[in-house]
Amino acid sequence: MEHPSSARHPEKLRAFTKYLIRDTKALEQMLADDMFERDTKRIGAEQELFIIDRASRPYSLNTKLIEELDDPHFAYELARFNLEFNLDPLSFGGKCLRNLEQELNKLIGKARQVAEKHEGDIILMGSLSTIRKSDLGMENITPKERYYMLNDALTRVRGEEHELKIKGADELHVKHDSVMMESCNTSFQIHFQVSQEDFARLYNIAQLVAAPVLGAAANSPFLFGKQLLHETRIAVFQQSIDNRKAQDFVNERKPRVQFGSRWIEESVMEIFQEDIARFRVLFAIDDIEDPFEALDSGRIPKLEALQLFNGTIYRWNRPCYGITDGKPHLRIENRVLPSGPSVVDEVANAAFWLGLMAGVSSQYDDITKLIPFKEVESNFLSTARRGLLSQIKWLDGNSYPTQDLIMNELIPLAREGLRLHDIDSEDTEHYLGVIQERTRKGQNGAIWQLDSFHNLDDIWSPYEKLTAIADSTLKNQKSGKPVHQWPKAKVHRKNRWEKAFAKVGQFMTTDIYTLQEDDIIDLAANVMEWQRIKHIPVENDQHFLVGMVTYRSMISTLNNIIAKQLDHTNVSVSDIMDREIVTVSPDTPSVEAIELMQNNDISSLPVVEGGKLVGIVTEFDFARIAAELLKDRLKKR
Repeated sequence: MEHPSSARHPEKLRAFTKYLIRDTKALEQMLADDMFERDTKRIGAEQELFIIDRASRPYSLNTKLIEELDDPHFAYELARFNLEFNLDPLSFGGKCLRNLEQELNKLIGKARQVAEKHEGDIILMGSLSTIRKSDLGMENITPKERYYMLNDALTRVRGEEHELKIKGADELHVKHDSVMMESCNTSFQIHFQVSQEDFARLYNIAQLVAAPVLGAAANSPFLFGKQLLHETRIAVFQQSIDNRKAQDFVNERKPRVQFGSRWIEESVMEIFQEDIARFRVLFAIDDIEDPFEALDSGRIPKLEALQLFNGTIYRWNRPCYGITDGKPHLRIENRVLPSGPSVVDEVANAAFWLGLMAGVSSQYDDITKLIPFKEVESNFLSTARRGLLSQIKWLDGNSYPTQDLIMNELIPLAREGLRLHDIDSEDTEHYLGVIQERTRKGQNGAIWQLDSFHNLDDIWSPYEKLTAIADSTLKNQKSGKPVHQWPKAKVHRKNRWEKAFAKVGQFMTTDIYTLQEDDIIDLAANVMEWQRIKHIPVENDQHFLVGMVTYRSMISTLNNIIAKQLDHTNVSVSDIMDREIVTVSPDTPSVEAIELMQNNDISSLPVVEGGKLVGIVTEFDFARIAAELLKDRLKKR
């Protein structure tokens, strides 16, 4: 592939677009000539992973791991702390689910073994609870041309910063200058090979069942320390790849990450044609095979232009073209499922989806006549937000709690679907039993994380709680138990205190009370008393940090007022605040922060990014950490 700058050349993009249209017409001819494999059904999977260090923080190690693994199953991902591997296709039937689990464990174990040599590990989470915005700098992008090309193309088309807005229990609003926001996500993608005549009907079924499958599988409730959606990954991925400008929303232009806009009526061509009509080519490659020359010579065309373009459109159920043993085939790629919580949970999610695909197909002729497409899309968004706690409108026109629908209707339907495809009965009961118990207990990955977070004592900062969740996730994954059997997370550091509190951002307080410059000192004094705090940052109207009111300055001012019998009603915060402020960033080493406090005789440090307040650390925070570290050390004696 060429250097990213080549994507800026209009003539190259125009030439590539011609090849793209030619590939599409060749595919149309292949469908008309009934060239696609029809008698064999296969499944496949792609597993995305986070690489973490001993403190459960993102660890930029993928280049070294890929080199040392020396295994064609493994591939790079966008960020240097992400990794992916592709499993070999399996025939859909018999013990394929058990074989899928064995292969996943084998490859994860192989990656983990190499990571551990470098003081790292591998973790399965839809979104890593310990990731911070500062981890998303371009220094952490995987140094491969295709990722620079993607970032260059999306940034060029959008022409402004990436913006992420998500509202859950908390609200997240951040801006970012690259595509790296996507690396907050990892998924477990299932591929299902289908015949060309069954494609439209099965694709519509994949859209229908996406919501309940996502509701059962949700595993991404936190991002940047905020409690957001049960599957925050859905919103993050859509917005991180969104290249629309503000005015495009007025014109209702579709994002490149999308659920879809309507039911499919006849064939896969409807999806490819719609995507080419809606979305422009982002980048190009040269030396592309002419598909009609390949067909004329008796070869199956690779459709390189179509496949490259399709790889830049991120439908949650994506159509795929491939060639196996010299025969072309079509697949539906399920991109809905998050990584984790455990390997057995992932395979159970796959079994549930595959069973529903077959079960719904056997029970209903045409689902598009039973439910409007917009209701199915609404179901999907609802389960992304609330997971197992959501409501779903089903084919009979009624709405049901997701847990009830899964238990009473969908598990029996999935069981029948797997039976029809001769899936081993013992495996069927095992994996669907995981879905059943998870649903009955109301504990999928998202709910386990949320319950764990709120169960941990408030002496721990939010970041420490989220680190405990990552620690416990890794421990439970290694046990092989499904998430419905996991106990709530505990803070358990062992020998890792040094890394766990290495930087200020890992334990700073983010729920901060602030003042404005023109606030009266009475307000400042009462806030200090009511909230039992000794330091209040002062912001201006643009939310930039401009000063600090301390208990010491407050007492000094009040003593002066009393001694001189002054009228204090006209004294404002701007009159008493310290304007010369020592600040740190979230990535400031803790040792450096301690030295700053000692050298400047101060008891607090505002934590600032881009001039704006993001947190605060005080002497109390360091005293608490010191006490825990001392206890940890004394226990070893």
